[in-house]
Amino acid sequence: MKTLKRVGAAAMALSVGMTLAACGSDDSDGGSDGGDTITLGIIPSWTDGLSMAYLWQAVLEDEGYTVEIEEVAEAAPLYTGVARGDVDVYPSAWPEVTHASYMKEYGDDLEVIGTYYDNAKLTMAVPEYSELNSIEDLVGKADQYDGKIIGIEPGAGLTEITKNTVMPEYGLDKDYELVTSSTTAMLAELQKATDNEEDIVVTLWRPFWANTAFPVKDLEDPKGALGEPEGLAEVATAGFSDDHPDVAEMMANAKLDDEQYGSLEDMVVNEYGEGKEAEAVQAWLEENQDWVDSLQG
Repeated sequence: MKTLKRVGAAAMALSVGMTLAACGSDDSDGGSDGGDTITLGIIPSWTDGLSMAYLWQAVLEDEGYTVEIEEVAEAAPLYTGVARGDVDVYPSAWPEVTHASYMKEYGDDLEVIGTYYDNAKLTMAVPEYSELNSIEDLVGKADQYDGKIIGIEPGAGLTEITKNTVMPEYGLDKDYELVTSSTTAMLAELQKATDNEEDIVVTLWRPFWANTAFPVKDLEDPKGALGEPEGLAEVATAGFSDDHPDVAEMMANAKLDDEQYGSLEDMVVNEYGEGKEAEAVQAWLEENQDWVDSLQG
């Protein structure tokens, strides 16, 4: 049974630091001996980035670096910040499909350091008790769903693909509206609907803790409109690997399987919650020393 604590944690995180401060970098000696400042940018309600940022903060601070986590409201200003060098690394980017438009726009000013998870995908989901099994099944049922598909942030890659590709491909743009606000708001609507066994369709993604916390199922995508599975990667300001070769090597070596990633995100988001991310990561690292060792190649 879910609790509002899960949604509330994301809401509290989302309310903090929603504008991008030009924090810059005072790095001067290449990053190979530690002591430099590394800035990691995240959208706090996207818990893959939240979890990875605190994980890298713990790892890099143990190596002697100072690590700052910069919270940004949406993907566009985050990619802008990385491209300008105001943020050093986006530690959980979706560069191949979901954020492909940002990579195309800013690609000359970015570099992909490494891919830490290789089976991420975008989804549309309904409660397990729903009769729907495919996105195609939504056709002609707009009244049942009040003509709404509940989405996340307006600037999210998932929002762009759902609105401009998925809905037209299946003819849903005629009868449905994609309601955008925030991940937090979407989760609140999902919790309310599933608690009352009401109909709802939402945009989701994997990996994401909500897929196991809520009784939901993915809708099949027979036309492949949501795209193929993609990798989650560390995307940095161009030249970062030259300035910080040791950090870049560790990030390139970092790999998480489904079990490792699931346990990390669940520990950060659910077991410990908002305000205790650092404690959650330390607990995870104590249980996953082999992963730490693997960073050295």
